[in-house]
Amino acid sequence: MQFRPTLVTLAAALGTAVIGAAVSAQDALNGMEIVGRPLDGGIGFQPAATPVAENVQWLDGMLLIIITAITVFVTILLGWVILRFNSRTNPNPATFTHNSPLEVAWTIVPVIILVFIGAFSLPVLFYEQEIPEGDIHIKATGRQWYWSYEYVDEDVAFDSFMIGLGENVVNDEILAELAEQGYGADEFRLATDTAVVVPVGAVVVMTVTAADVIHSWTIPAFGVKQDGVPGRLAQLWFRADREGVYFGQCSELCGAQHAYMPITVKVVSQDVYDEWLAIQQAESPAS
Repeated sequence: MQFRPTLVTLAAALGTAVIGAAVSAQDALNGMEIVGRPLDGGIGFQPAATPVAENVQWLDGMLLIIITAITVFVTILLGWVILRFNSRTNPNPATFTHNSPLEVAWTIVPVIILVFIGAFSLPVLFYEQEIPEGDIHIKATGRQWYWSYEYVDEDVAFDSFMIGLGENVVNDEILAELAEQGYGADEFRLATDTAVVVPVGAVVVMTVTAADVIHSWTIPAFGVKQDGVPGRLAQLWFRADREGVYFGQCSELCGAQHAYMPITVKVVSQDVYDEWLAIQQAESPAS
């Protein structure tokens, strides 16, 4: 006779613990700093949050220096030719047809520049394209017009829709939903009702595909972009080194509501991730 109350007590305690964990994890997720997002009038990169993004941004900076030097040199050369060899300052033009040393130079120098660029760009490309052994494996499927995610090793799956999908302006209902998940009005059309959650410092391997037309999974702060093609599987990887919220967007024109299928990734501590994962496994296991 004492056994059933004990079971009830244990079940109640377990339910209380699950609810407490859910509240704790949700509070942690809702209170996160928004790190990777587009800014009005911005012309630079979002803060690099992964080694891939750091390498890509460094390479871009180096190429900018080279391009600027070439542009300045060509501009100065053009200016000198215009001033030195116009009809007023040079009324009797030369009649030679070629200059072998000059022709060799303008062939060899660009080759050297391209080899120099390749020596740095190819390692960056290989670093991004060679998929390492992942700590977490997630499958992302693009659909018209939302994303479906499956944590393939954890029996967790969910769909991710833009908050306020179908609305052109922010209204009170959208503001309330945004606020409930820790966002403001500025995150309208960036935030989703569910987010990809990963622990900081973990190697995440993302398998990308599509169910209907070509989509593209992109997080600028991670330096990753991978097309999802129906019937094919492609992969990308990232290791986020800073906790926070990161926004992305489908980057392949995919139909009338292409602009309304954003991506949200939340990078959290390992403890918060473990709590979130346990809640997801309990509430919405993958079929």
